[in-house]
Amino acid sequence: MVCNQFKGGIGTASRRVGPYTVGVLVQCNYGGRSGLLIAGVPVGREIGDLLPEINRGAEGGEFGSIIVVVATDAPLLPHQLKRLARRVPVGIGRMGGLGTNGSGDIFIAFSTANPQAWNRSDTTRLEMLPNDRMSGLFKATAEATEESIVNAMVAGETKVGINGNKVHGLPHDRLRVILRKYNRLND
Repeated sequence: MVCNQFKGGIGTASRRVGPYTVGVLVQCNYGGRSGLLIAGVPVGREIGDLLPEINRGAEGGEFGSIIVVVATDAPLLPHQLKRLARRVPVGIGRMGGLGTNGSGDIFIAFSTANPQAWNRSDTTRLEMLPNDRMSGLFKATAEATEESIVNAMVAGETKVGINGNKVHGLPHDRLRVILRKYNRLND
């Protein structure tokens, strides 16, 4: 998994919105380096070295995909969950992701509310959050998506794979210096 030309993989984050939680899990394997932003800081431009070393048997460039699962306990119906999933690209965009031609993107959302909705024989009652109260969930989805990608990259360690292909982990020491330079790190 290569994310913004650093080691990627799986990351998670969540947000509370009133009594509800929005959780996001990403499997990130997408994006180029130049547009990488973390906390609005142009980290991709600041770290221009440590690019993947692709010898053979793997494609370079901006290929790959990102899979994002959004889970919530807010009582949302299927059409509302679609609206929630449509906020995932906002978080990816905040990271500098553009959804290039070679990117395969899959976003799904589900709710754990209304546990008896599956009942096939009896009438069941459902709760539904009014659409006018969804904006906080939209914001939470975008923020948690962004943080999940950062978490995957921060957890990534330099790896050497088949044919000597090498992808570098995001260097924590350099990231801290860059975030400090742009006043995004409180010491």
